[in-house]
Amino acid sequence: MKVAVVHDWLTGMRGGEKVLEAICELFPEAILYTLVHVKGSVSPAIERHTIRTSWVQQLPRAGRWYRHYLPLFPAAVRSFDLSGYDLVISSSHCAVKSVIVPRAPHVCYCHSPMRYAWDQFDAYFGPQQVGAAMTAVMRPIMSAMARWDARTANRVSRFLANSQYVAGRIRRYYNRGSTVVYPPVDTLFYYPAPLRTVSEPSLLVVSALVPYKRLDVAIDASRMVGLPLRIVGSGPEEERLRHYSSGANVEFLGWRSNEEIRALYQQATAVLLPGVEDFGIVPVEAQACGTPVVALAEGGARETVVDGVTGVLVADRTAAAFADGIRRLTVAPLDRDQIRANAERFSREAFKEAFTAVVQDAVAAYERPAS
Repeated sequence: MKVAVVHDWLTGMRGGEKVLEAICELFPEAILYTLVHVKGSVSPAIERHTIRTSWVQQLPRAGRWYRHYLPLFPAAVRSFDLSGYDLVISSSHCAVKSVIVPRAPHVCYCHSPMRYAWDQFDAYFGPQQVGAAMTAVMRPIMSAMARWDARTANRVSRFLANSQYVAGRIRRYYNRGSTVVYPPVDTLFYYPAPLRTVSEPSLLVVSALVPYKRLDVAIDASRMVGLPLRIVGSGPEEERLRHYSSGANVEFLGWRSNEEIRALYQQATAVLLPGVEDFGIVPVEAQACGTPVVALAEGGARETVVDGVTGVLVADRTAAAFADGIRRLTVAPLDRDQIRANAERFSREAFKEAFTAVVQDAVAAYERPAS
């Protein structure tokens, strides 16, 4: 089969790109389409594919400013020529689920319907983020994006959701059903340290530094419990968060290699997840290393963290509630073998088997003559 894989943008290895990497391994000859590609920013398994970009790539400083070109994405997505393919797979959290596929099944692995166009507008474009004037400008633009996003949902033959939580969002915003296939976690690479030696208790966050991650809550909680906090990641919120954490024992590490992140997981007392995640690969990676997670009891965390067994689910998104969850772990540590066993449910092998089965079914259904 001639296969095209479409991904929103290739600018770093985050959760969505780790899913894309597994898809690329399943379809090693596929042509990869994306709005913007920063060469060398993703893994060799992705980079070795033939990569075709949209005209957004030619805009000024597209590799850094691509988010500013968001209103142009519908036109850019429409410009992809996907004729002549037998199968199109989109890996989408923004716009590429809306590609036009002339005569082939289109399977969309949906990481989330476009957050900023739907229920998280204020987290990205609220007055506190961009100022009142820019909020007023962006509101009608994102309302139009939401209408376009909903109107083009029928371009997908079969939706896959990365969690039950996202499946609910797909029903709500697209009025479509979906099959849940949990993202892959490399449970062979992420594993507990043979001898767990922690020089001092510490907390860890691994996250893009963007508003909806609510890293201010993690910073405040670390202050309350008096434990150092290490933050791995970068993003537009970094300057504000550095200023916000002034005087606290917080270390900003930027993006680190997978090996360095694994070592940080293995050494941490707990990994914090104060934002609402659609799925959240980080908490599963942490659990694969035998490290408990303190997470908000919303979104994908409810499907990946077992309260009282592999971590603590916090009912309120307040620093005090997270501090209490951290204290629970320090008073009564959890069994790391049980933590590890939970993570193994989300292995790369499990993902590839489930994903392949759904794709094969979608292709068969598309080819089956209408009765």
